[in-house]
Amino acid sequence: MKPSFKWAAAAVTVAVLAACTSMGSVKTGMSFFVTSAGPGKGADLGGLAGADAQCQTLAAAAGAGNRVWHAYLSQQPTTNVPGVNARDRIGKGPWINAKGVVIATDVDNLHGANNLSKATALTETGAVVNGRGDTPNTHDLLTGAQPDGRFIAGNVNTTCGNWTQSGDGSAMLGHSDKTGLDESVPAKSWNSSHMSRGCSPDALKSTGGAGLFYCFAAD
Repeated sequence: MKPSFKWAAAAVTVAVLAACTSMGSVKTGMSFFVTSAGPGKGADLGGLAGADAQCQTLAAAAGAGNRVWHAYLSQQPTTNVPGVNARDRIGKGPWINAKGVVIATDVDNLHGANNLSKATALTETGAVVNGRGDTPNTHDLLTGAQPDGRFIAGNVNTTCGNWTQSGDGSAMLGHSDKTGLDESVPAKSWNSSHMSRGCSPDALKSTGGAGLFYCFAAD
């Protein structure tokens, strides 16, 4: 006996949904956040690998560990390591915060007219990151990047020794709330606002930071 058309159609629908779920479930949900905490050593994140691991750990705790998470951090070239651009580590987008809001559709949009603000640059738990005017202010995010998301060339330490220093040194910072001391372009930059005063937790706190950084789902 042949199955009815309705039964056959229902079976196909279930099969398609199951296939879509198995193939696409890892592509849904949160795909961007600001870390609620760093590893605890200031700008010493254990290099890019350590920063990625922090992203992965926080994402997993928030129920999004089935994505591949990378930190938005640049690496400066040395005799031992190549230069790495933050923009090249984060996939193609789009990226969605913990509340389901799209903060950027692709890499170019992220480095252009993105939807980042104090209200949308949320942690993995959906919490707002303290900005200018809050106590304490923690809007200084580690990036080591130029405005276009590429590493900063030259003999200047802009990554706290490629994220291995927790004392002397410096790193380029961005403002997660896009707010600074004035209305200048750097003051409003989410990824390339100003240099830190050092790499220690206290040095980062002195200008409004807590060793936080951006995480993106790269898959």
